[in-house]
Order: sequence, then C-alpha cells, then structure tokens
Amino acid sequence: MADKKLTFEILASRDFRLMLFARMLALSALQAQGVIIGWQIYVLTRDPFLLGLAGLMEAIPAITAALYAGHVVDNSRPQRVYLLCLIGLTCTAAMLFVIGSGIVTLETTLFLVLAYAAIFISGLARAFIMPASFALIAQKVPRKDIPAASAWMSSGFQMAVIVAPALAGIIYGGYGAFAAWTIPVAMLAASVLMMAGIKAEKYIPKEKRERTVESIKAGWQFLVKSPVLLGAMSLDMLAVLFGGAIALLPAFAAEILHIGSEGLGILRAAPAMGAVVISLFMAVRPMKVIKVTTMLWVVAGFGVSMIGFGVSEIFWLSVLCLAASGMFDSVSMVIRHTLVQIMTPDDMRGRVSSVNSMFVISSNEIGAFESGALAKLIGLVQSVVIGGVGTLIVTAGAALLWPDMRKTVIHVADHEQKKD
Repeated sequence: MADKKLTFEILASRDFRLMLFARMLALSALQAQGVIIGWQIYVLTRDPFLLGLAGLMEAIPAITAALYAGHVVDNSRPQRVYLLCLIGLTCTAAMLFVIGSGIVTLETTLFLVLAYAAIFISGLARAFIMPASFALIAQKVPRKDIPAASAWMSSGFQMAVIVAPALAGIIYGGYGAFAAWTIPVAMLAASVLMMAGIKAEKYIPKEKRERTVESIKAGWQFLVKSPVLLGAMSLDMLAVLFGGAIALLPAFAAEILHIGSEGLGILRAAPAMGAVVISLFMAVRPMKVIKVTTMLWVVAGFGVSMIGFGVSEIFWLSVLCLAASGMFDSVSMVIRHTLVQIMTPDDMRGRVSSVNSMFVISSNEIGAFESGALAKLIGLVQSVVIGGVGTLIVTAGAALLWPDMRKTVIHVADHEQKKD
C-alpha cells in the first residue's frame, strides 16, 4: 500500500501536473492532426505511398536535427526549449487548419505541398521537444519516482491516443473538416499556456561550453559504452520500423474494413485502449526490478499482434489485435524510458535522449514510409504481415546478438542508492 501512495503523491506536484497535461494535450493534438491529414491525403489521392511519404517528411528534420537538439537542451533551459517547440507546433497546426478546413480551396498538388511543408516543420519541432521533455522530467521528479513518473507519462500518452483520434474521426465524419481542424489548434494553444505556467528552474550557465561536435560525440561515446541502453533503443526502433502499421490505417479503413473516418478514429485509438490499462497499472504499481528479457518477450508479442491485424477482415478483431499491440508496446516503452532515465548522468540527459528520440522517430516515421512503399509494391495485407514477421526476426536476433540484454536485471532502489 505504501508504494501505491507514493506513486499518487507525484501528482501532488503542481509542476508535474502541468507538465503531464501539457504533454497530453500536445500529443492529443498531434494524434488528431495525424488522423485528419491522413484521411484527407488518402481521400484525395487513394495512394498508400503518399501516406507513408508524410511520415518520411516528418522524420527527415526530426532525425537530422536530433543530435544538435540534445546539445542545445544540455546547454540551455529545457522548459524554454519545450515552450518554443509547442509554439511552433501551434503555428503549423494553424497552417493546416487554413488549408484543410475549407477556408480556402486548393488544387490537390498545392494542398499536398503545403501539408508536407507543415509536417516537415512539425518534425523539426519534435527533434527538440523530445529531449527537452526528457530533461525537464529529470528536473521536476526525484530519482526514486522516475519509474512511476515514466508510467504516468506513458498513461497520459495512451489516453491522448485513445481520445484524440476517435474524437477527430467522429467530428470529421459528423461535422466536417472545419470543426475537426479546430481540435488540434485549440489543444496546442492550451498546452502552450500550461507549459508557460511551470516554475522555471534556476539556470546557471556553464563556465565553459563544449563545442557542438565534441558534445555530440561525448553523448554517442556514453551510449556505445552502455550496451544495454543501446540495445534496448535499437530493439524498439527495429521492431516498430518493420512492424508498425499506423500509417496504413486510412487505407485499411477504406479498402479492407470499409468503415469510413469514424472507424478510422477507432482504429487509431485501439492500440492505446490496450496500452492505457497496462500503463495505469504500472503507474500505480511501478516496476521495482527491471528485467530486460521482459522487453524481448513483449516486442515479440507486438509482432504477433501486427500479423493478426494484417490478416483480419473483421473490424472488432482488427481492433483487438491493435489493442494487444498497444499493450505490448507500452510495457516496452516504460522499460526503455526507465532504463534511459536511471542510467543516464544528469549532464548528458539531453544528448542521450536525443539519440533515443532519433531511434523513436526512425521507427515511427521511417517505418510509416517503409509501410507505405511496401504496400504500394505488394499490397496492404502482405506489407503488414511481412512487417510483423520482420519484428519476430529482429527480436530473435537481438536475443542472440546481445546476451547482456538477456542477463540484465536492475533493482531500481539499489541503482538509485548508488546514483544518489
């Protein structure tokens, strides 16, 4: 019972609550935005490759700027960086509102160019927002509460993924594009206000700032010497890179399941329906012992779930498979985030988390491009099934190539005692 009380006490912190809800609103906005723009692109073009291209357009700036972003975060105020990123995302959402809500009428080609430009800018903001968020959590949460804080953040993420896509799909189907596009703009504006309300930490500039190249190199050297961290990041990246199918959901909704924009919103929300149950459980009962073998098993479960989704032609079964994939992915995410938080020195949090963000973005956005390109070549169902099989192969390979991952067991309390 004492552990349960401790995990809820985190929510007594005003700054943590503001950070949690600001992040939740921003993620909700991006999820809603993804449903709307994905549906509009597919309705206009009927081309799964262009759905995947949207992911690539976000991945390019996010990956190329990630290492520099980590250096910036480690040498500045994470809260300020986070706030500027949210303002940038609000501006891009407003741009998408103008071109996608019907206020102006554009030719398909011009609409796609402007939409991809807005997605590109969003990707640039994401490069900075992820390490800023990581570093800000470390400033606001005691080390002993990191596992619980990671689970609460994961729960907030999953709740955003449940509510926002379904809400966007329903409103788009019932009230049109104008009403739907107001959702991400309003949510991002609210997240800006919440982030601005967090008490700023006292900032002490470093007497001698590292050069950018040397700073980035130091971050990579730390990771190379930490095979468990690097292995966990790599496993998650490759698994989702091959097994993810979120970018193809508009095509599955239209061509396989025949369920329209409302059904698409439910499909987008389905992974989080499963994930939020697990995340909330781990928030109330945080892991005291981190077994990396658990991550191997849940990643394999993710691959099996995606194979099931790929072959399903029944709506409720597709929802169940996606929900199961979310449950497995959520456990993997909490383990990875906890490992990164407790094993990373304070002065390297921005750089290490920027590498982590590169891996996450690579898996999600480049995975979306891979899914779209493969679907164009061999078909929707075949691309998802092959991707799920690829995830199982990657998991087996990780178990064989990284024996340290199979053997690693971390007792959080013991580790914190050494760190503190």
